[in-house]
Amino acid sequence: MSRCTRLWIGLIAAIGLSFAVLGYLGRYHATASFAEGAPPPYAKAQSTMVGAPAPDNAVVLFNGEHLSNWTKREGEPAVWRIEDGAMTPAGGDIMTKETFTDFYLHVEFRTPDMPEATGQAKGNSGVYLAGRYEIQVLDSYGWEVPGMGDCGAMYGQYAPLVSACKPALEWQAYDVVFRAARLDESGKVRERVRVTVLQNGIVIHNNVELPGVTAGAIDDKEGVPGPLLLQDHGHPVQYRNIWIVPLPLQGSDEYGPR
Repeated sequence: MSRCTRLWIGLIAAIGLSFAVLGYLGRYHATASFAEGAPPPYAKAQSTMVGAPAPDNAVVLFNGEHLSNWTKREGEPAVWRIEDGAMTPAGGDIMTKETFTDFYLHVEFRTPDMPEATGQAKGNSGVYLAGRYEIQVLDSYGWEVPGMGDCGAMYGQYAPLVSACKPALEWQAYDVVFRAARLDESGKVRERVRVTVLQNGIVIHNNVELPGVTAGAIDDKEGVPGPLLLQDHGHPVQYRNIWIVPLPLQGSDEYGPR
């Protein structure tokens, strides 16, 4: 199968998945996870592309103006540079003050142009879901068969299904549906983490089950709410337009409309 054919299949799948996700988010009835009488959070027809606006019920984590929602790993104030509505790594990894369990994430990134660099030295960073599961950020444009350390990979665990990368210096988007691990009464994992990822509107991970945390995680406490973490790997990767819609942990167990 040619690369072009794979990308078209990915795009068709992404469109289908987008409608399915939006249908699910708009249909469910929240359980005791949310205050009585409060409308459940849902995502209102958001795009899976660059420039997607945050829906009214989203938690806006970075609006291009300040880092008040972020800290360093150690809890100190974040010091990443902000310019033209984007932030660039400086002074170490940063993570959100707020933690999340199940969620829909939108984050945009841009890799620098480093033509002389190769492999992991080519615009490296990472987006850590719940602080524990890294989606690799890297300039992997033109690599027809991406691996487990390339852009879009669940780092060290799953390679992306297809290469959906844009060239360096172009803005790209990850849209993620994250379902946290479920624990039994003894605190052991009974259901693994599941993740669906779209890159630039193309499905690159389809409801994959993760075997555990990835390298560089804040801890190994699966099933516990965690922050969004962005990695400082020493490269001038930029981020902007970051928002999350928290999801309920389960839907209604009743049948029929009410």
